[in-house]
Amino acid sequence: MKLTVTTFVSVDGVMQGPGGPDEDRSGGFERGGWLAPLFDEETGKFILEVFGRAEAFLLGRRTWQIFEGYWPQHEDPNDPVAHGLNTLPKHVPSTTLKDPAWDNTHVIDGDVEPAIRELKSRSGGELQVHGSGQLVRWLLERDLVDELNLLVFPVVVGDGQATGLKLKESRTTPSGVAIHVYEAGGRPTFATVGA
Repeated sequence: MKLTVTTFVSVDGVMQGPGGPDEDRSGGFERGGWLAPLFDEETGKFILEVFGRAEAFLLGRRTWQIFEGYWPQHEDPNDPVAHGLNTLPKHVPSTTLKDPAWDNTHVIDGDVEPAIRELKSRSGGELQVHGSGQLVRWLLERDLVDELNLLVFPVVVGDGQATGLKLKESRTTPSGVAIHVYEAGGRPTFATVGA
């Protein structure tokens, strides 16, 4: 299986709490839900395409817990995101997660790298990582990531003043540098995805 990573990130590099104000308040983060007002139809189509290729998921423990608190209550066989997350295997490297109740969850406790290499050696679609920032860094350090889907949202939500941005120009150089020119767009809004 090909190991792919899909990550939502703000222009200033924040990955935390994109989907809602209460999604992940760890570390005192108060700007959750920065993705929701910007998640348009085209972004949704891309995400549906990504989830349509999933064969299994590899999730960090914290991301697994966030997903486990939401997706089991939103099962829809016609929604590739909900159906995929609720039915496909979910592999979670963790020494603290014991006896997970969410269907088809498999805890990788012990030597993680060989377990992930074994998962990758299986035939089929994609072994997908969503969110899971700490796990993604670990995977990249070990050259385990085959493909990275990076969705950059035009908002600044880290320390300091939160700022919305408007895309003025975008292009990609032959070597793969993505150039985005933004203009200030006022204060961002925050919401919950699907609300």
